[in-house]
Amino acid sequence: MSLGELLAGVARALDAAFPMPVWVAAEIADLRIAGTGHCYLELVEKGRDADGGYGYARSSGAVPKAQARAAIWRGTWASLGAYFRGITGSELAPGMKVLVKVTVSYHELYGFSLVVSDIDPSYTLGEAERLRRETIERLKADGVWDMNREVGLTDVVQRVAVVSSATAAGFRDFMQELGRYPWRVEVELFEAVMQGLATEETVVAALEAIATRVDEFDAVVIIRGGGSTTDLAAFDGYRLCCHIAQFPLPVVTGIGHDKDRSVADMVAAVELKTPTAVAVWLGEGLSDFASLLDELSGRVAEAARAILDRERERLERAGRVVSLGAVEMTRRLEVRLERLAGELARLSGERLLREDHRLTRLEAFFAERPGMLLTRASERLAGFEQAVALRRPENILALGFAIVRTEGRAVTDPALLTEGQPLDITLAKGTVKAKTTK
Repeated sequence: MSLGELLAGVARALDAAFPMPVWVAAEIADLRIAGTGHCYLELVEKGRDADGGYGYARSSGAVPKAQARAAIWRGTWASLGAYFRGITGSELAPGMKVLVKVTVSYHELYGFSLVVSDIDPSYTLGEAERLRRETIERLKADGVWDMNREVGLTDVVQRVAVVSSATAAGFRDFMQELGRYPWRVEVELFEAVMQGLATEETVVAALEAIATRVDEFDAVVIIRGGGSTTDLAAFDGYRLCCHIAQFPLPVVTGIGHDKDRSVADMVAAVELKTPTAVAVWLGEGLSDFASLLDELSGRVAEAARAILDRERERLERAGRVVSLGAVEMTRRLEVRLERLAGELARLSGERLLREDHRLTRLEAFFAERPGMLLTRASERLAGFEQAVALRRPENILALGFAIVRTEGRAVTDPALLTEGQPLDITLAKGTVKAKTTK
């Protein structure tokens, strides 16, 4: 037959095998809107990646298990895209897991493709929730869930490393609100993409850059404007949240969504709703500390005035006393002032000692925690190695099993053999040749 006849037969076979549309779960690897108004997709099914997830809303190194081209024709795309956006709050985009209704299509010239006629937005939202639950469980199992909240904040947060996009409205709002306060706050921006496939990689890279200069900052701030559930899915990913949970500085989040909390919010030392709220938190914290200093300064000045007033009264009453008595009174005043200075020095020393003890405890905490995690990882690796060893072919053959081959291929169904057919039987300690009989 000719090539055209062969491919026409393939088309007829596919039409017969799939006469009706079917629902298919897949991930969008690529999406393109043509000038004609048609939407062209590349759908894939991935295996598990190194982090144990399925590559949802993030770049994954997993090799695709299956891949196919798909199309949403212009008339369908106009309504389908709006419907998906109305339910999820997001546009269809690469990295999303979707459940689509497709018709199998095969053309002798253009090959195999799928034609999309419907989509189930609830499936995409459900995948986001599955990833969220999986991330929470893994962080707790790894023992890092509470680590960042245990770091502790300094009394004054003035040196801030900000992870955001320089062009994002959320970062502009943050800086504008911070500028309303009279206090100096040193802000250094570490740029990252805050939406889409690159979010996880760029935010993690920003955190790693900050970690190399950890002594230069009091806290890390992660901010972005609001978005839909799928827009913010990267902030539920295990890798990003694990970096936040174990970060050596306290992390403050203002990821800009009021309805739901991301896992990044849950593991951060301080969780706030919006970038503006983070700026208010910083400004009010400095204002409160300044008020405390003013109050303490006023109390010291008031105490000093009271002492001087009392001594002045005593000096006035002793005005008729001989000069020797006046000298004695002056000496007593100097002694009392020296005592006050000593008391102030003692209180300052005690405060410094408490802070030194606190720093020592934090250093001990961070010295012990990596060792605990490494020990746990080593135990898990040893378990995996033992499981792999038990499944080696030579160990299975040693249990009395055998591998039967004919013509170099393993035999799994005796019905496929014919009488007198030569067989090679591999045992634990050698190979036996045989022939089949009825």
